[in-house]
Order: sequence, then structure tokens, then C-alpha cells
Amino acid sequence: MPPELPTPGWLFRLSVVAASLATGLVVLSAVLELGTTHWGLTLVALPLLVANALVARYAYPFLFRRSALAVALLLVSVALGGVAAWTDSATWSVALHVLAAGGALGASLALAAGALRGAPPRLAAGRDYLTLTKPRIMTLLLLTGAAGMFVGAQGAPAADLLLVTMLGLGLACGGASALNHVLDRDIDRLMGPRTRERPVASGRVSPEQALEFGLLLSALSFALLASRVNVLTALLALVGNAFYVVVYTRWLKRTTPQNIVIGGAAGAVPPLVGFAAATGSLALPALWLFLIVFLWTPPHFWALALMIKKAYAVAGVPMLPVVRGDRETARQILLYSLALVLFTVAVGYWLGPVYTVAAAVLGAILLVLSVLLHRDLSPRRASSLFHYSLAYLALLFVAAAVDPLVV
Repeated sequence: MPPELPTPGWLFRLSVVAASLATGLVVLSAVLELGTTHWGLTLVALPLLVANALVARYAYPFLFRRSALAVALLLVSVALGGVAAWTDSATWSVALHVLAAGGALGASLALAAGALRGAPPRLAAGRDYLTLTKPRIMTLLLLTGAAGMFVGAQGAPAADLLLVTMLGLGLACGGASALNHVLDRDIDRLMGPRTRERPVASGRVSPEQALEFGLLLSALSFALLASRVNVLTALLALVGNAFYVVVYTRWLKRTTPQNIVIGGAAGAVPPLVGFAAATGSLALPALWLFLIVFLWTPPHFWALALMIKKAYAVAGVPMLPVVRGDRETARQILLYSLALVLFTVAVGYWLGPVYTVAAAVLGAILLVLSVLLHRDLSPRRASSLFHYSLAYLALLFVAAAVDPLVV
């Protein structure tokens, strides 16, 4: 007797139905030649179809061919749409464009038929899904993203644009965090009570449920940002999401003590997202904000690593204190803190006088705490630096946001 096929969960079912509806609207808008509306709907349907294909690939392989076919046909339709525009909407090119979109609809409906069979497993508790998004981390990421919008707009951005961008960015951050829970569930079980009781590691949320949730949030983020803000903003949020999940969590975290140095680029993306949302492009001030977070990440995270070094050692994660010891870690923290403070003050020319004063004052405190940690490697000193670094980054970006409002 063949093994019983796994039953797709509620969130995957919701995603495939939403993708089918969106793809149907893509076909209808192509037939009616609705132009901008048609392409906006395509930007909604495509990320949902891609997310469905990824979930099917890793959780429900028996549905992968249908989901991959839907993605391929919609991409062919997009390419044929370009051909139609190039041929000035010649009848044959428009017909092929609509035909490919119709094929994508057929494949997405076939996927929905397969996904909706049987009774789905129960949803996990709402608080566990909220925990998957790591809301405390997300708060800081949203703050840096919002500051990027204020810097880009050189003042207060439109309220509706700010709201939509923060919602899209929050969905991207939450989706990436949920996928992090899936990939880290093995080491989370080894690192003590702090991580052992996380939803996936403890078994309260299955890996399949967390995968469905994370990819659905990521798809909704791209769909919202691409259709309501601009494609550059959506792509930046997607790149940050993918870098955190694939490059940092899947690869760097388990292979090199420099994991957080390189992986810190993922957490530095939100200011780029905010700036691009406000301006539709990127410029030097956006790069400065990105580099501030990039330089801030190692001393912040290494302070935490000093506090929970034994847990990382048990899990076999090569964090800097585990591989090179506390003394070298404290030295690196001091060096990065010095580089961070010098850089933040130097870019005050672009970010304004209010920001510059804040950078100097906040940076002086950061350096004092880094020096104290270098002299005294106690957990108390590491904890002081870790918690202050959170306030440091938040206040620094608030200053960057406020500067164009008051100067």
C-alpha cells in the first residue's frame, strides 16, 4: 500500500485559493485590456504562485508539478505581454499572452483541487503564530524602515504611503522570522529554555505550518509593496528576506564565526526599503543608513553571544566567543563600536545637525560601555552593552527622522 500523502494545512489552502482568484483576475484584466490594473494584478498573483510552489516543494511534493507549472505559465504570459507591447498589441501576440495566462489559471485551479482534499490539520494557537514573527525584533526593523522614509522624503511622508510600506515591511520581516524558526528548530532544541520553547522547536507549530505561514507573509509583502508602493521597494524587502533566511540562517550561521558580520546586511535592508518607498530610488543617504545598521550589528549581537556563549557551544554554532574566546570578542566589539561611532558622526553632513549631535552623544556612551566590557568580561557588562545598543540604534534613527522636520 502506498504511503498516505500529507494533508495541506489551512494557510496553504488559503494561499492557493487566493492565487487562483488573483490569476483569474489577471486573465480577465488581460481580456479587457485594462493595462495598469492588469499588471498590478500580475504583481499580486505571481508572488502567491511562487510561494505556493516553494511550500509544495518542501512540504507537499505531490503538488509541486502543478504549482511549478502555474508559475512557469504566468512568467511566460508576462514575457508575452512584453512582446504584445513591442508589437503594438498585435492580435496574435495578445492572444498568446491571454492564452498563457489562462494556462496559469488552469494550473493554479488544478493545484487548488489537490490542496483542498481531505481535512486539514488544526491551526496552531494565534499567540504561537505571533511569536513566529519575532515582534520585538520587528519593532526595531520597522523603526529603521520608517526613519528611511522620513530621510528620503526630507520630512513626513504621506500617511497612507507610510502605513502601506510599514505593513509590507512588517509582513516581510514576519515571514523571514517564521522561516528562521523552521530552519533553526534543531539548534533551538539544544540551546536551553530560551529557545527550546519556541513554537516550532517545541512542536506546538509543525514545520509545515510555519513554512506555509512564513511564505504566505513573504508573498503578501511583495504583492502589497509592488502593487501599492513600487517594485523597487518590493524587491528590496524580498532581498532582505531571502538574505536573512538563505544566506545567514541556512549557511553563514552554522559555518563561520563571521556569520553576523556578513549576515548583518539582512537587518540593514529596512532603511533602504523605507527610502525607496518615499523616493522610488536609492541615493547616498540610504546607503549611509544601511551601513549604520551593518556596522551596529556585530557589537550588538556579539554582546548577546557573550551572554549565551554556552548555549551556542552546546548547539555547535560557531559564534565568535565560542571560536575565539571572550577576550577577542570584546576586542572586536570595541573596534566595531569605534568604527560605528566615527562613521555615524561623519555622515552627519548628509543627515543633518540634530542627527549629528545625537550620533556624538549616543556614540560616546556606546564607546564607554564597550571599553568597560573590554576591561571586565562579566555577563553584567555584556548585558549592559547589549541592552543599550538597542536603545542606541532606535534613538539614532529617530534623530535621523526628526532632523528634516525641525531643520
